Amino acid sequence: MQIDPKNPKYTDAFSRLLQIMNELREQCPWDKKQSIESIRHLTIEETFELSDAILEGDLQEVRNELGDLMLHIVFYARMAAEKDAFDMADVLNGICEKLIRRHPHIYADTKVNDEEDVKRNWEAIKLTESDKPKSVLAGVPKSLPALIKAQRIQEKARGVGFDWENKEQVWEKVQEEMQEFEQALAQKNAQEMEAELGDWLFSIINYARFLNINPETALEKTNLKFINRFKYIEQKAQETGKALSELNLAQMDIFWNEAKEFYK
Repeated sequence: MQIDPKNPKYTDAFSRLLQIMNELREQCPWDKKQSIESIRHLTIEETFELSDAILEGDLQEVRNELGDLMLHIVFYARMAAEKDAFDMADVLNGICEKLIRRHPHIYADTKVNDEEDVKRNWEAIKLTESDKPKSVLAGVPKSLPALIKAQRIQEKARGVGFDWENKEQVWEKVQEEMQEFEQALAQKNAQEMEAELGDWLFSIINYARFLNINPETALEKTNLKFINRFKYIEQKAQETGKALSELNLAQMDIFWNEAKEFYK
């Protein structure tokens, strides 16, 4: 499918959304009352709803959730424009300029061999965009969930060349961290156990990165698999006329093994 960015349907649709946002901000009691701070948690919720739709492979729902996120982007820009801070055009031009600046292999004379070169260039250029010295890791949001944050930290470090040479080295590190956790466990040192478990998890995330497996996606798929299997147990318990709490572990295991045939 060819996409012509000059097709009026795109500009017309975007203009329509901006017009509706203006009308809502001026006329709707709820929309008039909102601030950048008040819709922040809703934006986070919409982002996770988009994530759910992506994992479920539901493109219609992906479309719907993208619309919800687009509404939030337009909403933030409108509220900022009211404060003479920036408007939607500033947002769009800003990201356009950033993309051009960070893709010199497309818009300038820089040569790259592969995607790793692109990533390294991206991180190097990013460090030049601030007047003040900035850490390579400064771009990792503090509020990211810990698993995703660990992955992004590792990717940022790799972008400037600080990384293992191969996956075998990383697997050795995973085993080393597991042994250190086992030692802390044997000593029953709660503080050390927590620290070593964190190191172990960090190394597993690192190993997943070397295998090109997204650990957050992998874990979420396992969460969903567990939920489906557990719901199967609940359903079978209901069919037997018992509450789930009335089943013993052996009975639950029978239903769990049955569920594994349906939800793999």
